[in-house]
Amino acid sequence: MSAASRVKPEEFFSPDEWRALSARSSWKGIALVLHCWLVIGAAMAVGMAWPLTIPLMVMVIGNRQLGLFILMHDAAHGLLHANRQLNDRVALWFCDPGLNLYRPYHLQHHRFVQQTEDPDLVLSAPFPVTRESLRRKILRDLSGRTFYKQRFGMLSDALKARRPSESAWALIAAELKRQRVFFICNGLGLALFSAAGFWWAWVLMWLLPMATWLPLVSRLRNIAEHALIVQNGTDPLRHARTTHASLLERLFIAPYWVNYHCEHHMFTQVPCWNLPRAHRLLQARGVTARMEVQPGYATVLRLASSA
Repeated sequence: MSAASRVKPEEFFSPDEWRALSARSSWKGIALVLHCWLVIGAAMAVGMAWPLTIPLMVMVIGNRQLGLFILMHDAAHGLLHANRQLNDRVALWFCDPGLNLYRPYHLQHHRFVQQTEDPDLVLSAPFPVTRESLRRKILRDLSGRTFYKQRFGMLSDALKARRPSESAWALIAAELKRQRVFFICNGLGLALFSAAGFWWAWVLMWLLPMATWLPLVSRLRNIAEHALIVQNGTDPLRHARTTHASLLERLFIAPYWVNYHCEHHMFTQVPCWNLPRAHRLLQARGVTARMEVQPGYATVLRLASSA
């Protein structure tokens, strides 16, 4: 196995600039987690007060559900808080309980990004696809089929392949145990909203975004970050893509500066809130001209569906 090539921060930034860019904060990461939950809460309140806005709120909330994952991703790099123990606890309790499983997998992705050994290569390798293929993928996401496959596909396959001597209930029990955190958290959420008389708000503005808009924006994120990037390339400035995001794209598709993905792979010690500053410094020095940068998500999707 050969690890992907790396850049040296001192080749791009002064010592003072790098110190500021890579500094951990004792409050910014926690503030972003709080911001994410406040946006979700506000969107739910708007949808409950004006039900006609629920389709829009589904998009806002689904995007912030991705935001919680992005903040957990920063925690996987130890960037969410200056204290490593608090960094992990905040991520586990308020972002995603899968942190400890995600971290080793994701760090392998960084070590071998776009190389044969990259575990995420399967997400980008199929592109480009035809427009019809991309359309089918989007419809699967928005219809809930992608969510069902990701969440219950293993159980469905196990039930289909079980031998007559195997108990279906034993397989179901094993799956419930494996996903107990998911079912406990969502069961408690549904119970609390039901007690307040708003069970439908939990279903329509938490579970529905999770089953529809979240899979879609997660797919768009994966396409934008690594699709059509050369495999086994040696240039570390072109192992990932940065996609400029408008205000609407940040609101509905790309939360918390996730669009600056090339900078993230170049400088994994930079917290998400400093990635725009890193991009501006690189742009001022003409470095972004050598990087893989696209003007928006629509452009990336056109490239990805050009087969």
